[in-house]
Amino acid sequence: MKERPNESASTADFEFNALRDAENYRRAILKLFAPHLQGRVIEVGAGVGQFTVLLRELGQIQHLLSVEPDSRFCAEFRKALPGQPLLEGTVAALTDPSQWNGILSINVLEHIREDENELAMYANLLQANRGKLCLFVPARQEIFAPIENDFGHHRRYSRDGLRTKLERAGFKLVHLHYFNLIGYFAWWLNFQVRRRRKFSPAMVRLFDRAIFPLGFGFESRVSWPPVGQSLVAVAAAGGGSGLSP
Repeated sequence: MKERPNESASTADFEFNALRDAENYRRAILKLFAPHLQGRVIEVGAGVGQFTVLLRELGQIQHLLSVEPDSRFCAEFRKALPGQPLLEGTVAALTDPSQWNGILSINVLEHIREDENELAMYANLLQANRGKLCLFVPARQEIFAPIENDFGHHRRYSRDGLRTKLERAGFKLVHLHYFNLIGYFAWWLNFQVRRRRKFSPAMVRLFDRAIFPLGFGFESRVSWPPVGQSLVAVAAAGGGSGLSP
């Protein structure tokens, strides 16, 4: 994983401070991935530790290594979670593939220009134990907004495009589906049409507490949507296609 580009203070505020109250959103993502994370797990792109706190609650994870290339985020991470193992750098520094059973990557791959090389590194780290990659990325290039250039995003992903990249990297797909249909339209309206460059913390709280739980409840219990703000993928190292319907 290459380092994220230098982000402005406002971008860091957007990604971490403004989204600090999105507790239901974070827990929903972990609910989808938790059954696939066990043993020795790498958290790629740990940021300031907002997901790390939730991962540490999962009893089936015996050892969690957080990885973050940005020194500013690492400093905040260490203050918040002083006892948590943290690698300041990238997964390229990890050389023993026999150690790992899982990798979690949430909103990281879009920051990396050579994303297929990154996926190949994940596959190599998980190959020995047939470990699983839990991957969460922004979806649908048609809603790519100016604010994403501020973040250093290179792309959003389609279902077919992500499936192809994962299989080429050597993964066998377990689940792949869109996530958060309401968020798709909210993102399009606020950041592509209105071209806003930041979130309102008050609106984040409203969405997380009153709107998102209804949408996620329907999607997770009835049917995943035909499009969404994000894509959820679970893939096992080993190659070939074993995609669940």
